[in-house]
Amino acid sequence: MLCSPEELLQKNQALSNTWQRYQALPSFDSFVELAVSINSFTEFLIDKGITALHHASHQLEQVTLALFSQDVAHPLPQDALDDLNERVLALGRMANTHATATADLAERRHDLLHPTPHDLRISQTWLIGHDQSAWADLQAQLSYFGMTPQFTTWQQPLPDSAGVAPLLLLDMSSLPEAEWSNRVQALRQRFAMGQLIGLGVRSDFDQLQQALRGGCDSCLLEGTPSHAIVEHILELNERHDQEAFRVLIVEDSKTASHLIRRTLEENQIKTEIVNDPRQTLNALRQFNPDLILMDMYMPNCTGVEAARIIRQHSEFLSTPIVYLSGETNVALQVDAMRLGGDHFLTKPFNPVFLNAIVKSKIERYRALRRTMYNDSLTGLLNHSSGKHTLDMLLSSVSHEGGFLSVVMMDIDHFKQVNDTYGHPVGDQVIRSLSWLLKQRLRKQDIICRYGGEEFLIGLPHTDAEQALSIMDRIRHDFSQIRHPVGERHFVATASGGIATYPLYQNGDSLIKAADEALYQAKRDGRNRIHTDED
Repeated sequence: MLCSPEELLQKNQALSNTWQRYQALPSFDSFVELAVSINSFTEFLIDKGITALHHASHQLEQVTLALFSQDVAHPLPQDALDDLNERVLALGRMANTHATATADLAERRHDLLHPTPHDLRISQTWLIGHDQSAWADLQAQLSYFGMTPQFTTWQQPLPDSAGVAPLLLLDMSSLPEAEWSNRVQALRQRFAMGQLIGLGVRSDFDQLQQALRGGCDSCLLEGTPSHAIVEHILELNERHDQEAFRVLIVEDSKTASHLIRRTLEENQIKTEIVNDPRQTLNALRQFNPDLILMDMYMPNCTGVEAARIIRQHSEFLSTPIVYLSGETNVALQVDAMRLGGDHFLTKPFNPVFLNAIVKSKIERYRALRRTMYNDSLTGLLNHSSGKHTLDMLLSSVSHEGGFLSVVMMDIDHFKQVNDTYGHPVGDQVIRSLSWLLKQRLRKQDIICRYGGEEFLIGLPHTDAEQALSIMDRIRHDFSQIRHPVGERHFVATASGGIATYPLYQNGDSLIKAADEALYQAKRDGRNRIHTDED
């Protein structure tokens, strides 16, 4: 979840600069630039999961958008200027505080080759409730993933050592409902940059409204099992840097296309411009966009015609197309949508709304692609995409020089787990190992659910000795997890095999050698990692 302090401060400085430009030259155009900058900062905070800063930035965005009208004179009235200035300054102070608080954690994560077991994206975890024994299982399960929540009661204030951005798990069922609002608001006010998760909330509209309105970031309903709470926390703190969104702009007007590009790139969206629609297919193949912004009326070709041509190619059937036009005839807009479009924006467009539409469409498009390339149970790469990614990584490593270690990992006696406890419990064991792998390995590593209970792992720039050290630590920690079944628990173990490039020259031979090492580990008693040399 953590972004670098430098990145956060740069984004905040960009916002401060646009505010200063508006103050120096108060015009509608400079106010548009300010609104886009605030929107960009808000989206950045959402993407990075910086909760409290997002709350403050979102409020600033809402105030700005309420003033976003050509009917409003510029400069703004003094009371509006004072309000905006106070909000921008407060957001800047919070950004500086957050950057300082996360600098030490960022330093701890710097050693990518040798991540530590407790190398988490959150600083501290606290569980606030009445009876600690009621949450003993949750505390134990979180400890397996490097988090051991410290317990305190509602009557005891959290110490200063809790820091400025802790994860707070709130047992709402142990607190009288009449106290919810004040208690949660007080915690939110003190830990503005922390995460607050309400536990044990009834599926009741009024209770959920109270908890969320008070300042909880999310709520888990009463009866939610411990493993589901753990999953929620891990997913909440597992924001990987994703590839920048890519938009192809098909627009014959160079002025309009560059205005659109500037608006999108303010939100870190990569763009490519095509002024001649006849070049669209070539640009699609070379740029591989997530979305196409299509002008409706261009010389010798309408946007609808271009969209129909694009849709004749199966590889572009699902790429979203958003039309841009001054056309206000609803009947024509409906026809345009029927003939290959996904959305219609009328010129002149609101730049903040354009960004919101583009990002929403791309997120849905990428979610659809993830269902094709990722395993539905674990969210990891599936078999085919894992092998394809390994081949691409191997090509890169062979070009740069260095090592690439491939690991085949398998849960021991997994059929016995399914036969004894049932397939839902077996699925939970698979998810536990996948969470551990995602948490402990680097973002540039490949993690693939190869099939059933078997995982394929690629560790670039990692030799066999380093790979053995990393994977053996994961193997040991997995063997300590107590998997709940009713009132009881059981443990599972895993075995692994390692093969390393350049001893093996292609993906298939690496996988085969790692698989043979895995089965040697099985023959030698399981719950161990072997290299191909063992």
